[in-house]
Amino acid sequence: MIDRLMPRGLDPVSGPGFIQLIKSLDLEPTWPSADGELADLAAPEATTVLAARYRDGVVMMGDRQATEGYSVAHRRMQKVFPTDNFSVVAISGTAGLAVEMVRLFQTELEHYEKIEGSRLSLDGKATYLARMVRQQLPLAFQGLVVVPLFAGYDELEKEGRLFTFDAVGGRYEEHDFGATGSGSREAKSYLRNRYGGDLEEADALSLVMEALVAAAEQDVATAGPDPRREIYPTVVTVTADGYTELETTVVEPIATAALEAVR
Repeated sequence: MIDRLMPRGLDPVSGPGFIQLIKSLDLEPTWPSADGELADLAAPEATTVLAARYRDGVVMMGDRQATEGYSVAHRRMQKVFPTDNFSVVAISGTAGLAVEMVRLFQTELEHYEKIEGSRLSLDGKATYLARMVRQQLPLAFQGLVVVPLFAGYDELEKEGRLFTFDAVGGRYEEHDFGATGSGSREAKSYLRNRYGGDLEEADALSLVMEALVAAAEQDVATAGPDPRREIYPTVVTVTADGYTELETTVVEPIATAALEAVR
């Protein structure tokens, strides 16, 4: 079936990509024209996400709030998603476009694995995600910006790695921690002052949660833990054992301790 659908003469540099396949079948989705008045659209925006390396891998965290101008659009938005068993992506920027980008990225990695019989390397995943961000450049010029945060466990290097991006598709590997979104400056400032290498998992979870709380203290678009509404950040780890999302019962005491430590 795949042989019948795969176009002859597929560019070997592009590889067995899902996007190349749907383009060859004229099934590529169309984006709004950049000539339209897209800047006037009131689209919800995802705010702060952050990640840090520790001894066994990486921890990634995202607040749950999406804003629309100076209003709260959603209080329980999901911003952190697994891309496969050993990598994870978090989103900031225009929420709807970001979620669709993540879904396409997940499909692309799954398609590659089925065709090749092996996973794309972590470097390859980060590079492909950078290309997807770059393809959004016409919309970014209209104010509809999507900036992800990507991390995972490198099965070849036997360590956690994380990557940040800019709005034009630049890809940067961070050796200690990274953040993106409206509260990223405050979060990185907190991490810069307190991060130490070779952290245990419990210490990394506490530190990243404290950084998110510190960002929420200064950035009105970022929501920290909200015990009254029982809303807590999404927290995931990626290690040699794979992707794990922490249960609320595990996150709650970490968040409570962070609120006390920062406030």
